[in-house]
Order: sequence, then structure tokens, then C-alpha cells
Amino acid sequence: MSRSAFHVRADQFHLAWDRAVEPILRVASGDEVEFDALDASCGQITAASTVADLAALDFSRVDQVCGPVFVEGAERGDTLEVELLEFEPGEWGWTASIPGFGLLADEFPEPALRITRLAGGVAEFLPGIRIPLAPFCGELGLAPAGEPRSTIPPTELGGNMDTRHLTAGSVLWLPVAVSGALFSLGDGHAAQGDGEVCGTAIETRMRARVRLRVRRDIRVTAPEFRTAGPLGASTNTAGWYAADGVGPDLM
Repeated sequence: MSRSAFHVRADQFHLAWDRAVEPILRVASGDEVEFDALDASCGQITAASTVADLAALDFSRVDQVCGPVFVEGAERGDTLEVELLEFEPGEWGWTASIPGFGLLADEFPEPALRITRLAGGVAEFLPGIRIPLAPFCGELGLAPAGEPRSTIPPTELGGNMDTRHLTAGSVLWLPVAVSGALFSLGDGHAAQGDGEVCGTAIETRMRARVRLRVRRDIRVTAPEFRTAGPLGASTNTAGWYAADGVGPDLM
């Protein structure tokens, strides 16, 4: 991965979207920032973990985000452009079905955990089942102007969007609510389908590099993004422009 002048360490994280959290860095519009992010369990699940460890998972520590980064010149009403430059996943990842969590909780009451090696651009989920890696961060967002918000649901300011198309080469636009925007990211995924039906993707540590730019010629009220290319097999090779379907009454 190319090195950036600005770096956020894995231990520089917070557990709520909150304008009161002190910025880790102050950068100029157009600067690149590199993040080292823990997995969504905040390191509670390791490569040696078993399904029994899920019972001890402390949910007050999950979905932490690294940052925030203060972007000079960003003010309420502006748009923060997040150019996604590079994502480098860890050497292994995990996927779990956790009792009482996720959209399939009623159908799968028993816990399950799969530790997967990540190498050669694929995850060998089971013998003969190899999943191409498409790394991205599930959490990309900004601080709200009002009360602190949980990092678990997505909001109009981004957050836990789990949008698998936000891979390297894509560009995300977020509405700025506070001075400096206060950008953070986390929740690294080595690969994911359309959403997290069981509540998790292939969760992994992630090294991410982004470019942050203040835009006043673009106005958004919720996350919007442009992909680097087609969403799948298609005759359209020019990429897509999309708006993320998030709102306060989503779930």
C-alpha cells in the first residue's frame, strides 16, 4: 500500500458518532489519510476463536470506527468527498451467525463461526468454495450536529452502510453537519454480498487509504456514490451513480 503523510492507528477509535470526540488529525481538503482499523469485533474474535467465544462477545465494543479526522474548511451544508483509494485486508477473516442478532435471528437460533484464510485474492470459505475478495469498509461516516448516535445503524451521514460497491476506485459523497466534518471509518470486510443477512460479512482488519475533499459545488442530503465500474456483468462499463437508501426509520 502507498504510504500517506497522515495515519490513524488501530487503537485510535471511538464507539459513537459524536461531535464531542476529539479529532485524531487535522488535514487540508485534498489530503490523503491512511487508516489501520481493527475488525468489527474490536479484536475480540481472533484466528483461534471458536463458536463458544461468541457467547462472551461484548456488544458495547463492536463496530468501533477509527478517527475522527477534522477536514479544514468543511462546514455544515458542505459535502465531503471521500475518494476510496486502496483497501488491504488482513490475512484472515471471520463470519458469524450470532443468536438474537441480524435479520435471520429467528431462523438460526444456534451460533455459528467460520474463520477464513485470505490469500491470493480469494477466501476459501469451505473446500471447493472460493470467494473473490472485494475489500471495503462497512463504516464510513461523519459526526452529527445533535446527540451522539450509535455506530451500528446507518444514517443520513453515512455510518454502517455495508455497501459492497464502496471498493477502491469508488467515490462517496457525505453531507457535512459540523465544522471539520469529523470523518471516521471502520468495519473492514474482505467480501460481502448485498447486505449482511446473517449480521456479518467476512470481517477482517483493514488498512485503508482515502482522499478527503470539501465540495461546495455538490449538495447531498444523504450518502451518494459513484462506482469505479459496472456493479456486475453488464454491457454498461461506465460505472453507476447511486444514492444509499438509509433513513431514521429503516429498521
